[in-house]
Amino acid sequence: MVNIVHHVDQWVKIQRVLVSVSDKSGLEILIPGLVDVNPDIHFYSTGGTYRRIAEILGDEAAVSLTQVSDYTGQPETQGGLVKTLDFKIYLGLLTETYNPAHQADLARVQAVPVDMVIVNLYPFAATVAREGVTVEEARANIDIGGPCMLRAAAKNYLRVTPVVDPADYPTLLDTLKTHNGALDLTTRFSYARKALAHTAQYDAVISEYLDRQTPITISTLYNTHDPISNL
Repeated sequence: MVNIVHHVDQWVKIQRVLVSVSDKSGLEILIPGLVDVNPDIHFYSTGGTYRRIAEILGDEAAVSLTQVSDYTGQPETQGGLVKTLDFKIYLGLLTETYNPAHQADLARVQAVPVDMVIVNLYPFAATVAREGVTVEEARANIDIGGPCMLRAAAKNYLRVTPVVDPADYPTLLDTLKTHNGALDLTTRFSYARKALAHTAQYDAVISEYLDRQTPITISTLYNTHDPISNL
């Protein structure tokens, strides 16, 4: 059974932000700008994005920034293969304000609601556009956690704002400054539409690239073994 929502907050103050970006341009403007709008804002981040935000925040990072692995209690896997695919993350993105069962779930696992997701994805299109790129290099650049977070945030535009484009950072900050650090339902919906269009395009590029490959080509890429033959 799905949840059909009838009551939402028109305005949501941005207090907790999850940031995980491949393209880190503009963070030097966005992060201080968000702190300026709301000095109590808290960031959750991963890997290289965490390190970049820590550099930007300086001494403030000690109280304003948490590594996702510290929040979830699960360390990142080698190569950053799994970082944000965690129950606590998606509770924070998908829970609804007026649903007491959702709020009980948050309390049960000591999770917090996330108000904004700032995510851009592994550069798959740029990778496959390079001359001589291998199918394995392309496969390694298929983002999993990023699209999942964007889709979850976009689905819950009732409360959460997904931000996918660094070009939107200045406008986002201007809007937040104008409205005392909050975003309205119409604005959240607009960002949600853009995020879903972005993930759809991303998946289309991956599909089109894989359609140009053949099973015979793929079978020559790896040193394979047949465990069935050892039974």
